[in-house]
Amino acid sequence: MTKHSPRQTTPQLELHTLHTSDGHRVSFAVAGAADGVPIAVLHGGPGSGSQPGALRLFDLTRFRVVLIDQRGTGASTPHGSIRHNRTDHLIDDLEAIRARLGFERWGVLGGSWGAALALAYAGRHPQAVLGVVLRGLFLTSAREVRGLFVRSRRRAPRASSRLCVAARCEHPTALISRCGATLQDGTRPARQRAVALGWRNYEEAVLSGHDARQTHRAAAESPRETRRLIGKYRIQAHYLAHRCWLGETRLLELARCAARAGVPLAAVHGTRDPVCPPGNLRRLAHAVPAAQIEYVPGAGHLASDPALHERVARALETMFIPPAHEGRIVRRAA
Repeated sequence: MTKHSPRQTTPQLELHTLHTSDGHRVSFAVAGAADGVPIAVLHGGPGSGSQPGALRLFDLTRFRVVLIDQRGTGASTPHGSIRHNRTDHLIDDLEAIRARLGFERWGVLGGSWGAALALAYAGRHPQAVLGVVLRGLFLTSAREVRGLFVRSRRRAPRASSRLCVAARCEHPTALISRCGATLQDGTRPARQRAVALGWRNYEEAVLSGHDARQTHRAAAESPRETRRLIGKYRIQAHYLAHRCWLGETRLLELARCAARAGVPLAAVHGTRDPVCPPGNLRRLAHAVPAAQIEYVPGAGHLASDPALHERVARALETMFIPPAHEGRIVRRAA
């Protein structure tokens, strides 16, 4: 396996913008070898935006990596917009970006919500996909959303209580709808700020298992960071309230469609993931017996987990650059 050194120089990013017919400007960046295997990287959230750190997963002398800020996230504008922002639009954007870059087919890497989007895209456009690698699979089920906002309160009771107070919500089962309503344009900025920071702090407490009395970062107090968080969680509430316009049954059927069309699937999941249940991998394996699944003992949810990082990098090389393959995969359309 090729080594992925964190000491490599900062890669050059080619910045692009896709202008959609419904008023969105979708930002994406390209890095790596011009003749490398093309891979689209789909971020989580929904609403988080792409992370340049994802490039450390790849040998950039052999891959051509496309980091995509989904609608309203990262550098995409209008920031935080939920207008014309749903899963089918994101899938159309992916196809438009692929065509714009001239790739006949590309691989897809997705983590958390990005893993769900990767399966949905591959199921809708299997002819465009070389293979899919998933990290921390989210199945977009109501069960998972309840788990995050109801059952996970036990991991972070203080942070959960503060979020409920900020959203003026007495019942955790209604938290998504209350947060979503508060984060809409027109609500007083102070209330939006309180909900966005409260959600961020609750999310961090659940992921870390540390329910501190106060969880503040200086950066979160800056107006720019606050606006970013409000946009992020406005989009996340919008998607989660609609089960991302997918739901588990439909998402697994799309995974089956991709597999039937010959798209290979590989999934890596931490055994201590507090956000996406490890049992999601069993559900995927039951729906798609050919899927390559791997549990990472002791690993959590975040891509920054060293064990997850290593296994995902290995899965990418195994799927897209097998040792016996001497040539390059044809990737540009005629």
